[in-house]
Amino acid sequence: MADKLIIVMANTDPRNGEELGAPIFQATVAAAMEYEVEVICTATSGILMKQGFAENLVVKKGSPKTVYDFIKDAHEAGVKFACCSPNLDLFDMTKDDLIPECSGIVGGAYLIEEIMEDDSVRVMTY
Repeated sequence: MADKLIIVMANTDPRNGEELGAPIFQATVAAAMEYEVEVICTATSGILMKQGFAENLVVKKGSPKTVYDFIKDAHEAGVKFACCSPNLDLFDMTKDDLIPECSGIVGGAYLIEEIMEDDSVRVMTY
């Protein structure tokens, strides 16, 4: 049985809030089930790790809960968030621009190594 779940948000477009609920919610559920969970935000979704961005997004129009609220809930449940290193350049960010819930910056080699070297890891992509 797998011990760790990695959720890769690569095709999720932050401009469409409806796409953001499922991966973050599923990460929260997996953490509540006591799995180690890491969400890696890359490509367009990397902007979610920038301070001030997710606070202005909602999953459903009219909802008082922001995408950042979902990220904080997931983090509180034990989910680790990471930003892919190319996102720093893509979105003109530095490490200081990342939200406190982002545990760090990872590169492509990190993701490949986690998946290929550890048989107890499962991956979901969005």
